[in-house]
Amino acid sequence: MQVGIVGLGLIGGSLAKAYKRSPGIKVLGVDIDHSIVEFAKIAEAIDGELTDADLGNCDCIILAAYPQGVIDWVRANAPLFSAKTTVIDCSGTKKRICDVLFPVAKEYGFTFIGGHPMAGTHQSGFKYSREDLFDGAPMVIVPPSFEDIRLLDHVKTLLAPLGFGHISATTADDHDEVIAFTSQMTHIISNAFIKSPTASRHKGYSAGSYRDLTRVAWLMPDMWTELFLENKEFLLEEIDVFLAAMQQYKTAIQTEDSVKLRALLDEGRLRKREVDGP
Repeated sequence: MQVGIVGLGLIGGSLAKAYKRSPGIKVLGVDIDHSIVEFAKIAEAIDGELTDADLGNCDCIILAAYPQGVIDWVRANAPLFSAKTTVIDCSGTKKRICDVLFPVAKEYGFTFIGGHPMAGTHQSGFKYSREDLFDGAPMVIVPPSFEDIRLLDHVKTLLAPLGFGHISATTADDHDEVIAFTSQMTHIISNAFIKSPTASRHKGYSAGSYRDLTRVAWLMPDMWTELFLENKEFLLEEIDVFLAAMQQYKTAIQTEDSVKLRALLDEGRLRKREVDGP
């Protein structure tokens, strides 16, 4: 199998390293920063640079780039793919990418699958990539058709060397609605929380709860700006829900309503158990 990786940062570099664990897989990579390509070759994360001449020979091409970058790259290279090529993206939003690229893939006779690996760290760049990043992690895919069982099986086969614990298929709308809560809101809350003037005095007073809540405040502003605006409808709904809940806590504390405050806290505790288990 020949695999092409577009973008060799944390995700793309980890994809390359994960594929390289399996014998018989040739991994080619490309990055906007050519020095990263050379470094990836030295690190033996890739076998060589992905060129235009290689695209038609790839069984799978995975794009680890921002949404607009994915769209632009696929549009520019669509004539070079062969019928056997399956192109999968790893961006954090799916609707616009799939709306644009499903028709492009149909026009040029290749397969495009929306994808989102549920793994990562707050660090970025190839130097933080690792071969086990996806081991046991969920992978969400958005296929052009849910009725093509052979396609779904084929995609799972292509992704098998990456070590995902579970691969699920959904629609672009459902993906973006859920991800607004599970990923995008957590980054906004973390990024906003750390702006408190008290944060500069946290050392010696903070433990696990502080570290857990603020870990993803260290984010990539360019990427998350694009993702938030791509998904603004669902994200604004989640922000409104959160602000309404915060107002309830604020009011209960302002009025010293201990009964209401305790009820709110217990409600949250029980909701956590309901959605995640004890």
